[in-house]
Amino acid sequence: MSKFRQVLKKNLPPTLIKIVAVIKHSLKDGYSFLDEERVIKKYLDLLPLSNRFCVDIAAADGINSSNTYALYKNGWDGIAVELDTNNFYILSKLYMKFSGVNLIKTKVTPENVNFILKACNCPNDFAFLNLDIDSYDHFVLEKILSEFRPCLICLEINESIPPPISFTVKYDIETVCEGHFFGQSISKCYELCKRFNYDIVELCYNNLFIIPHEINKQNALSPEDAYRNGYKEKIDRKEKFPANKDMEIILYQSKDDGIKFLNAKFEKYKGKYIIE
Repeated sequence: MSKFRQVLKKNLPPTLIKIVAVIKHSLKDGYSFLDEERVIKKYLDLLPLSNRFCVDIAAADGINSSNTYALYKNGWDGIAVELDTNNFYILSKLYMKFSGVNLIKTKVTPENVNFILKACNCPNDFAFLNLDIDSYDHFVLEKILSEFRPCLICLEINESIPPPISFTVKYDIETVCEGHFFGQSISKCYELCKRFNYDIVELCYNNLFIIPHEINKQNALSPEDAYRNGYKEKIDRKEKFPANKDMEIILYQSKDDGIKFLNAKFEKYKGKYIIE
């Protein structure tokens, strides 16, 4: 780095430094963290879409580890929701060029999520939903599926909790999620799949892909098969998720022993989660 660039970087505000880095990243190809873009494109190319509208809930700065930036860059319309002030500031600057993308700064809850979608004229069968709020995702997704039917959904799961354990953080706007205490397990998500007639088609590490049964042309997977192929037996799993080292034992325990392990692990969160 030249002396001029060093001085410039030293004197720029942190937010502006991040904006410069984000803009530089926006000029590259490939934005998702674990190659989710490839999986998303694969399924969107196969599905009978009636629109090019996507919804990104917890969009962060709009580009780093983004599963939707490539779609917006290719002319898609949609909604990007983010709560964090610094992230939203960067998101708003970067997305000024996307006239068809509605930007919303708010905390998404089961109570407001469908209002947000309707206020932005979201189609009932919108093409793609990306959901990653690291907390009560289960209840937000449940509410969305009660009124909308997205063609492809990518949602983060708690990859450290294997099937058949059904786990979710309860909906409480005050709950702080941290460490391994967040989100829902793949088996808990499968409960929604059965209730709303969605198929599991792939797990990409900690991102689960589901499609409405009536338009799915792929083989539907069980939670066990998806988890084994998409996470447990990935040869680089430990490299990509080193923080899960202390959860490794649960992958080889019985369901009952696994629940006991998690109850002990999450003792300080007693009453704030559901496990079965």
